[in-house]
Amino acid sequence: MHDEDRIIVRHGGPLRGEVVIPGAKNAVLKLMAATLLADGEYVLRNVPAIADVGIMSDLLMSIGVTSTWEGPGRLRMVNAGQLRPVAPYELVERIRASINVLGPLLGRCGHVELSLPGGDDFGSRPIDMHLKGLEAMGATFELRHGVVEATAERLHGAEITLEFPSVGATENILTAAVFAKGTTVIDNAAREPEIADLCQFLVGMGAQFEGIGSSTLVIHGVERHELHSTDHAVVADRIQAATYLAATAVSGGEVVLRGARADHMEMLLRRFRDMGLTITSIGDGTNPGDGLAVWAQGRLHSIDVATLPYPGIATDYKPLVVTMLTVADGVGIVTENLYPGRFRYVEELQRLGADIRADGHHAVVRGVPRLSGAPVRAPDIRAGAALVVAGLAAEGETSVAGVHHVDRGYDDLVGRLAALGADIERASAG
Repeated sequence: MHDEDRIIVRHGGPLRGEVVIPGAKNAVLKLMAATLLADGEYVLRNVPAIADVGIMSDLLMSIGVTSTWEGPGRLRMVNAGQLRPVAPYELVERIRASINVLGPLLGRCGHVELSLPGGDDFGSRPIDMHLKGLEAMGATFELRHGVVEATAERLHGAEITLEFPSVGATENILTAAVFAKGTTVIDNAAREPEIADLCQFLVGMGAQFEGIGSSTLVIHGVERHELHSTDHAVVADRIQAATYLAATAVSGGEVVLRGARADHMEMLLRRFRDMGLTITSIGDGTNPGDGLAVWAQGRLHSIDVATLPYPGIATDYKPLVVTMLTVADGVGIVTENLYPGRFRYVEELQRLGADIRADGHHAVVRGVPRLSGAPVRAPDIRAGAALVVAGLAAEGETSVAGVHHVDRGYDDLVGRLAALGADIERASAG
C-alpha cells in the first residue's frame, strides 16, 4: 500500500473552541447487531460516521437487516424478518465486533454459522468465554474448517460466572438471554458504559433487565412477540473524548467537549487532573449540550498508570496516556494488565524522540521537553490517534501513515482538531 492517505501534523499554538463528541464505536456496532432480535424499523441517533459502521452494515445486510443513513448521525435499520443466520468469512475478518451477531442470532433463529477470524485459533481469542456461557444456556457448538456452528432449540436461563469481565462475552450472553426461557444471571459481568447502553436499547425494545451497569446482570427472558423495534441515541465515545483531552493537554489551551460524559471517565479524569489539567463538568451529562471543559497550562506532571477493566483505566486510553507522559515532567510507569503486545506503537513514538523503555507488561516513560517531527505509521486505531496527538507536541512536521486504522474509530479527527486551531491536514494518496 504505497499510495495511501497520511495525516500531516505540525506543532502549533494552544487549542481553543468546542468539539462535539460523537457516539461510541464500541456501542453502536453492538446496537446494530441487536437489531437482529426483532422485526421492524429502528432509528439510531448520534451514530459516528466511521468505517466500522459501514462494515457492520455490510455484514448485517448479508444476514438480512438493511441500513440507510438519513442524515448526519442518523441511521435507519430495517429488519424485515427474513434472516439468514450465516456470517461469511470475508465480512467477519474485517471487523472484530462481528462476533456480536452470535448471541442475537442464536436466541432468535436457534442456529448460526459464524466464521472465526483466523481459522481454527479457537482458544487464544477469548471467544471460549462466549461459548461456555452460551453452552450453560443449552447451546451446542461444532467447529469445522474455521466455522463455528451453533445450535439451540430454545435457550434456557442459567447462572453464569465469567472468569474475567469480558465485554464481548457479556454482550453475547445478555443478547442471547433476552429470549431464553426463565432468568439468566451473569456474575462478574463487564460494566462498561457501552454495555449499559446496549441494555438500555434492549429495554427500549421490551426486554427485562435488572442490575444494568453493575457486575451482576439479571435478564428475565421474554417471548419473541414481546420484543419490538425502537429508536435510540448512542452513548458518547469516551475514547474519542479522551483523545481531544490529550490533544489539549500536550498543546495547551482551553477546549469544551460537548456530549462527553464525565461519569463514564471518572478514573481517567482523576489521573489527568493529577497530571495538571483543570477539568470541569458542564451540566450533569444528561443533555446533549452538557460535557466537559478542559484547561491546560504549563508542562504536564508524570504519573504511574495501570490498565484495568472498567471502571479502571481502559487499555484503549493507554496510547494517549503514554503520549502525554512523553512530554511530561518526570518519569511515569505504565502497566498493561489486560493485553500483552499492546505496546507496539512505542517504537513509533521513539521515532519522534520519546524516551520510552517497554518491557513485557511495563513501559517506563521519561518525559522530554518536546518531541521532534518524523514520519510514523499507525499500527491500530488508538495508537494512530495517539501518534496524531504526539505530532501536536513535536517540533516540525509529523506525517502519520496507516490512517485507514484511524478511520475505523474516528470520524473526521483531522477536521475536528483543525477547528480547534491545530495545524493539521489530510494528504490524499496519488
